[in-house]
Amino acid sequence: MGQSMFIVWRESVEALLVIGILHAWLSQQPDNRHALRMLWGGVAAGLGLATLLAWGILSAGDWLAGPAGEWFQCAMLLVASLLILQMVGWMHHHGRDLKRSLIDNASAHLSQGSGIGLLVLAMLAVAREGSETVVFLYGIGHQQQGTDLMGFAIGGVLGFVLALLSYAALQAGSRLFSWKRFFKVSEALLLLLGAALLMAGLDRFSGQLMGMDIPEVFYSLFGDPLWDTSALLDDGSTLGSTVAGLTGYRAMPSLAAVVLMGLYWLAVWAWLRAKPEARLEARVA
Repeated sequence: MGQSMFIVWRESVEALLVIGILHAWLSQQPDNRHALRMLWGGVAAGLGLATLLAWGILSAGDWLAGPAGEWFQCAMLLVASLLILQMVGWMHHHGRDLKRSLIDNASAHLSQGSGIGLLVLAMLAVAREGSETVVFLYGIGHQQQGTDLMGFAIGGVLGFVLALLSYAALQAGSRLFSWKRFFKVSEALLLLLGAALLMAGLDRFSGQLMGMDIPEVFYSLFGDPLWDTSALLDDGSTLGSTVAGLTGYRAMPSLAAVVLMGLYWLAVWAWLRAKPEARLEARVA
């Protein structure tokens, strides 16, 4: 429940930020009634596209059975992990220009008169956040086998309610709860979750390999543990499984797990270090 709540909270706040920027700017424009209708039409269309993606992914997961389904779920976990890395990196580098970029695009589309471009802009912005949410939630759902669906759904609803409250608090302005602090903390948590999804994908990949006729070296690479820290923190215990679900911790990691985790955090370091830290100061007037 906690992971689904966090994902819906984080992605919903980002979507509300985009909608809020566009709405605040349009509200200041003359004869804005048609433009505002286009904005909300774009929001509805974006939610519809995200819903279609969710239906497609769930249908594909149900249709694929046996090994094919396992490979599909493995791929979705890896895609979710890489998508988190890409999303955090993009916001890190371009966050401070988000408001200006959105307003410039909206102004250009609005000048064309029809408002269709504005509708498409809002649709793509909302569909992007919604699609990311769908992929992340699907990955989380298959990260932990036997997930309580009711708790998972409740977490999502609570995440959206929390997002509305958080957005209102962020717009009000506070040194303790600012946009900059929100994105810094949530980015760190997202990167940890990305590592957890990556390890969950590797676990499924390794499980599939163990059932195949492959050279012995692969059994050692993906199956033999390099060390055992179960005495300190067992990833099968309540605390250990929580830490594992949030960070990708493994008490008995294989060589493949250690290498993959190292490459992931090396990619995080390189991706975030590529440019000076971006600051998201996109308060809506």
